[in-house]
Amino acid sequence: MRSFLTTLCLALVGLLAGPAHAQNEVVVTADIDQNTTWTADNTYILNGLVFVQNGADLTIEPGTVIKGRAQENITSGDGASALIIERGSRLLADGTPDAPIIFTSEFDDFGNLTHRDRELWGGVILLGRASTNQPTQDNAIEGIPESEGALYGGTDDDDDSGVLRYVSIRHGGFSISGVEGDEINGLTMGGVGRGTTIEFVEVYANFDDCFEWFGGTVDAKYLVGAFCGDDTYDYDQGWRGRGQFWLSIHDDDVAGRGGEHDGGDAAGDDAEPLSRPVISNVTYIGSGQTATVPGGDNNDHALAIRDAAGGFYFNSIFTDYPNVAINIEDLDGDAVDSRTRLEEGDLGFFDNLFFGFGAGSSIAEIVDGTFADATIAATNAYADPQLGGICRTPEACLDPRPAGSSPAATGAQFTNGELGDWFDVVAYRGAFAPNGPVWAAGWTALDTEGFLSGPAVPNEAGASADSFGLGTVYPNPVRGTATVRFELDRPQAATVAVYDLLGREVAVLASGAQPAGRTEVTLDAAALPAGLYVVRLVGETAAATQKVVVVR
Repeated sequence: MRSFLTTLCLALVGLLAGPAHAQNEVVVTADIDQNTTWTADNTYILNGLVFVQNGADLTIEPGTVIKGRAQENITSGDGASALIIERGSRLLADGTPDAPIIFTSEFDDFGNLTHRDRELWGGVILLGRASTNQPTQDNAIEGIPESEGALYGGTDDDDDSGVLRYVSIRHGGFSISGVEGDEINGLTMGGVGRGTTIEFVEVYANFDDCFEWFGGTVDAKYLVGAFCGDDTYDYDQGWRGRGQFWLSIHDDDVAGRGGEHDGGDAAGDDAEPLSRPVISNVTYIGSGQTATVPGGDNNDHALAIRDAAGGFYFNSIFTDYPNVAINIEDLDGDAVDSRTRLEEGDLGFFDNLFFGFGAGSSIAEIVDGTFADATIAATNAYADPQLGGICRTPEACLDPRPAGSSPAATGAQFTNGELGDWFDVVAYRGAFAPNGPVWAAGWTALDTEGFLSGPAVPNEAGASADSFGLGTVYPNPVRGTATVRFELDRPQAATVAVYDLLGREVAVLASGAQPAGRTEVTLDAAALPAGLYVVRLVGETAAATQKVVVVR
């Protein structure tokens, strides 16, 4: 068996490309029109709108940090900082779990901003040549002035706009025009084709939507949308991709839906192709069942489906919203609407769990429209998914995994004809396996900023316990002191220690008999050299680790 020292050394060597080791700032003002690579030893500063164009590839190494300047600091004359990948060009941002690629604000020192610091820069915009249902296939993307020529759409549904894997996009959503509704989304996808890879991508604390699809066919797995100011997942203009394993959580200071789903948009509600994605295994957590949030426009619902949108949700969890779960557009007369799509079988919900809604405690009470509630009640259930914990504060108390005894632990079905080989067949409903690993841990701001409960792994003595683990190290990176939270399922002998790059123990934070439940200890990093370290919790039958970065 590989020793812990060897494993730790190998892991830390792999982390050396991480953001804490970037030594140089490279200010990027000019557009990119030839193949270019951004490396992890630099921090790249977007000074205004930066376009990747003329068929160029922008390759970004794992561990690279890209920061957008705020409007008041831009010297290029543009109204916001954003990275725009034009049609025919590609973004090759292929990070790793230990070295994610991070897009964030110039003000982000990794620990000083909160999940309510939004609208500090623009975002990432990916444009492609896949079809939309708009009258023209030369459409100007939302959030960017039409004069800039950021166009999307075409006829190639297999178009390739690149790779986004293990990418975190933080603190964006600035509006160039200043017009409400014209803000930049965290990740905007305009006419992006199915040749593009989108997986393990987070949008955190964006002012507008976390993710938005304008037409296209691109698929997406393992998405995290956290604390955005509007909707988490928004699709319109004929998006026909597939999605699986998505997490959404809203704060209680803003109004936002888990999903806003539109069909025809400006082209008319009967425009083709119809928005008709197939989505499975999502966990959407709202602002809180009793939250009082601002807004209107159904912004306190889990899902708003309108403009004749279609689409399907399978094997998912929707919980903790102030109002209803689903609002489906129902227009008078013969107008084409989303009710029509439901009746025609282009819109459907199957084997999902709903729980914790302010509007009521049955499917009939939480679905708007008498035409819809009976249909949806026949194929879904109102039942407690028994998630490990829901909270919106950095106290390592958000655990989106269902308990082993939960109705979400079983019951997923993949026999429906809308589901094909692209989907991973699992037994559970929602985005996470019961008592299994949290795939959002390690590379997301949701984790490193202290929200997620840390998953445990077996050690040499036996299997891990469900409630054993390191919650977080916060703040991380740390300049002086940090709080380390850990949790034990029962009283036991346990040690919390810190190790350096060579696997040497540099500090012991706790040792000996420890109580059951959550405990906090302090890491004093003032005397430690800047660099990467690992905090390791070792109990009687399990172990857990978290990385921590010390900066000066």
